[in-house]
Amino acid sequence: MSNTPQPAPVAEERIELKARNVSFEWEKTPLHWIPGDPFTGHTINVLHLLLPAGERWFVHVYKQVLPYITDDRLREDVIGFIGQEAMHSAAHDDVLPHLKKLGLDPTPYTAQVDWLFEKLLGDRTLPPGRARQWWLMERVATIAAIEHYTAFLGNWILNAETLDRRGADPMMLDLLRWHGAEEVEHRSVAFELFMHVDGGYRRRVRTWATAFTALAFLWQRGARFFMDNDPTPTVGKASLGAFYRAGKKGMLPSTPSMLKSIPRYLSRTYHPSQEGSTAQAVAYLASSPGANGGR
Repeated sequence: MSNTPQPAPVAEERIELKARNVSFEWEKTPLHWIPGDPFTGHTINVLHLLLPAGERWFVHVYKQVLPYITDDRLREDVIGFIGQEAMHSAAHDDVLPHLKKLGLDPTPYTAQVDWLFEKLLGDRTLPPGRARQWWLMERVATIAAIEHYTAFLGNWILNAETLDRRGADPMMLDLLRWHGAEEVEHRSVAFELFMHVDGGYRRRVRTWATAFTALAFLWQRGARFFMDNDPTPTVGKASLGAFYRAGKKGMLPSTPSMLKSIPRYLSRTYHPSQEGSTAQAVAYLASSPGANGGR
């Protein structure tokens, strides 16, 4: 258990974390679910490629770290987190057959993502003791860094009103906002778990660098995969310039806001409760059609 002093969270009412049974129907969702903007839609679609394998990996790692948790409240939060992440993985996985039906087979890319999480970041044949514990703590710290960005993205999608004005598909927006709201709701769990079992600042910085680099690489590669394999003629190419321009319009997170998120996470006073609003997240979850029986 870490002896590192923990940053103080922003005072908010504690929410009991629970997995919600959700229901989304994809038959009416078009391939280009943001009218006239395949690039933005495909950039966001990368979530469907990364999250099923990534969140299954989160669950696998957290089940291994449960015996190291000595705080009962944190243990409850981690168990709730595991349930929510498992549901996220399944919900995004359900989108992939629909994309294939529309003529865009994601299998070649998802096979690479599966290899990354299951092999490269999976369990290693290490002797019991310090080496095995070191690798577990590395992965716990990596998840904390990734969760910083899922909370950032969750807060962004909850407030991305430009997508509504551009006529984005309501079902896809509801999936993204349900998921984003739960990421904001449980945004503190991964970091607090890391601080509880380790909390080393050098490990936090090192694993942040690894996670940020991997996410940036996988995201641009995924966007290019979608654009290059889109069956529609003349959809164009994915590029950093297109990402920057979409961010300026509010269609994607802006590049300056993403860059500003880096020093926040690396600050020694960082706590995830500083990101987003629990009240906003809970309000959306109470009104989400997909999270409330499709009403």
